[in-house]
Amino acid sequence: MLVGPTAVGKTAVALALAEFWPVEVVSADSRQVYRGLDIATAKPSPRERRRVRHHLLDVVRPGERYSAGRFALEAAEAIATIREGGRTPIVVGGTGFYVRALAEGLFAEPPLDRPRREALAAVTAEMDNATLVRWASRLDPGFPGGSGRQRASRAIEIALLTGRSLTWWQRSAAVEGAIRPWYVRLSMPRAMLHQRIATRTAEMVRQGVVQEAAAALADGAPLSGPGMDGIGVREAVDVLQGRLEREALVETIAQSTRQYAKRQETWFRNQLRGDVLALDATRTPEQLAAEIVAAWDETRS
Repeated sequence: MLVGPTAVGKTAVALALAEFWPVEVVSADSRQVYRGLDIATAKPSPRERRRVRHHLLDVVRPGERYSAGRFALEAAEAIATIREGGRTPIVVGGTGFYVRALAEGLFAEPPLDRPRREALAAVTAEMDNATLVRWASRLDPGFPGGSGRQRASRAIEIALLTGRSLTWWQRSAAVEGAIRPWYVRLSMPRAMLHQRIATRTAEMVRQGVVQEAAAALADGAPLSGPGMDGIGVREAVDVLQGRLEREALVETIAQSTRQYAKRQETWFRNQLRGDVLALDATRTPEQLAAEIVAAWDETRS
């Protein structure tokens, strides 16, 4: 698995690995599963996808829920198919819950009372994003704040309806994972990562992230909810709704992305279980790919 914060260069390294191995990528990105949101989610370009086949991109429409459980099942199927074709699967992404679900398995969910669940859903639906995240963090100290409405609502639901946090259930009632992972964790100095985020965000706005969000809404996507509550999309919707000045869009997205990247770094630094190769991503993708191949060969000797 190739993991790390947003903008650290995971896609470029995965493409560089194609010069050494016959690879196919399985995306572990909870935002890139949504169709029509290519700019906001920084999906690999059509040219990059032609060079290396990618799986689990463009899976569902904005507004449709896509869970870590569904990801684990579909990723395991994709990995098996890739291996059957004599190629090497590489799981690439920055969504920690997806990585954990695939590598360590899911928790056996306790039964939840449906009327209470529906009543609670009606309450959380009225909360704004900041309030949802604040309550999720209070009820579950292990909750990675800023993960989106769906995940925050889920953490609140589990905590209030079971008396135990979602983190507790994930650690105490897990079932077996689908693969035995070998992790490659990319990182770089924060100042450099922030510069990459700034550059990517400016390009995102230049390419038309606001127009992309408008097209999604015109196609029936909800104003918020799965897919539409992700960084880049929600700010673009705020511009369209008059809640955010267009001149503030780049910095607003960049700030949210910096905060998210910090949480990702913390998660990957502390939560990965098993063999982890930590690499400084300030080097070129080609250099990193060569080091990954050499390290893998050493583990097999």
